[in-house]
Parts: sequence; C-alpha cells; structure tokens
Amino acid sequence: MIYFIGAGPGAVDLITVRGRSLLERAELVVYAGSLVNPQLLSYCPKDAVLMDSAGMTLEEVVEALTSRGREATVVRLHTGDPALYGAIREQMGALRKMGFDYEVVPGVSSLFAASAALGAEYTLPGVSQTLIVTRMAGRTPVPEGQELRGLAAHGASMALFLSVDRLEELCTELTAGGYAPDTPCAVVFRASWPDEEIVRGTLCDIAEKAAHIRKTALVLVGRFLSEEGERSMLYHPAFSHGYREAKR
Repeated sequence: MIYFIGAGPGAVDLITVRGRSLLERAELVVYAGSLVNPQLLSYCPKDAVLMDSAGMTLEEVVEALTSRGREATVVRLHTGDPALYGAIREQMGALRKMGFDYEVVPGVSSLFAASAALGAEYTLPGVSQTLIVTRMAGRTPVPEGQELRGLAAHGASMALFLSVDRLEELCTELTAGGYAPDTPCAVVFRASWPDEEIVRGTLCDIAEKAAHIRKTALVLVGRFLSEEGERSMLYHPAFSHGYREAKR
C-alpha cells in the first residue's frame, strides 16, 4: 500500500497518531524536503529508505513510489494537509492508471496552526461565517472568477497561501476588491516551528511591517482578527437545542 500522509504544519508532535504509526513501519518514505520537518523522519525504522522529493519531477516521484509499492509500506510525506496545495491528485491519478492502491491520511494544516498561534477563530458570529482559502495568481494561474479582487468583495475571513512574497500587491488587490484599508491582517511565518514569527497590522501597513518575510508564511485577513464579534448562540442560556433546554 502507498500512503499519502499529511505531516502537519511543522511541529513534530502535530502529526496525527495514524500518520506517525505508518511512519514507524514505513520501508520507503518519499518526503517533501523543502517543507517537512526532518525530525519527523526519526520516527522511521533505521533501515527505511528515505528520498527527498524537493528536486524530483512528478514522473520521478511516481517512479519512486511504485518501485516498492506492491510489496512494501510506502509513504509519501507531504507538509500540512495534502489536500491543500499538495499536488496529490496528479500523483494519485498516475498510481490509479498503473493499478496501485493508495490511501490518504489527513494532517493538521498550517491554516489551523496559524489561527492557533494567533488565538483566533475564523468564524465569529456577527463578523464572518465564511473562510476563503486562496492564493495570489503566479506561475500557477487562478481560474477565471476566482481572482483575489472578486473574492475580497465577500468581506469574509481569508487565508492566503503562497502569496507573502507579493504582499504589497496582495493588499492593493484586497482593498480594491472591497476590504477597508484598516482591515486587520497578520502574517504567520512557519506556524508551530521553533522560529515561528507573527506580524500583525492592517492592509495599510502589513506590507511594510512584514517585508522581511518572503516565504513559508500565511497571510490572514479579516475582522476576525479584531476584538469584534457577538456571543455565540450555541452556549447562550436563552438558546435551546437538541441537548439543552433554554433557561428562563
């Protein structure tokens, strides 16, 4: 079996129990060396074959995975959760065509490690009940209708991957799309790693404040970062639901 495992955001103890147990019996591990914490590889057996995919093409990754995919436990170790910007669909498609079985083990995304570092909740009553996860268009284009300026018109909470190196342009697009210039935002560099860094600001000044951060960071935008928000009805004494009657 070939396992696609989300390694988590960085901290070695934020991999799932299932992911760690598979690493502990893996015979071949192909890992994303540019992003995955190398300490996670210490969970692997001493005789496991470890291959860094940072310099590989898709074809080379697939060749590595299938080299022992019928008789061994093979792990493809991705950062965060592989469903977000993990490019796993093309790998799984190639495996299907070749008749290989695979399984995906979800991981903790840096999206949630970043909110944890900030002590923030993306979905605050009266502020936002929608979270948009997106990125700036770059060498990988954004499909028509999903441009940043259009998404900004919703005024929702927003998390942007792969965009911190174009922060000034990002802020310009968001304000042009409808966010107020004083909208709170934050840049979280290497969430959950020992060298994690948080920079807070607004769309007016975050580009200057976080100019020294050029990669491996999330940009979070929205009023959820302020002290605004109404009390949740879920725990309100006047609110009834299937497990509790409202109190007078």
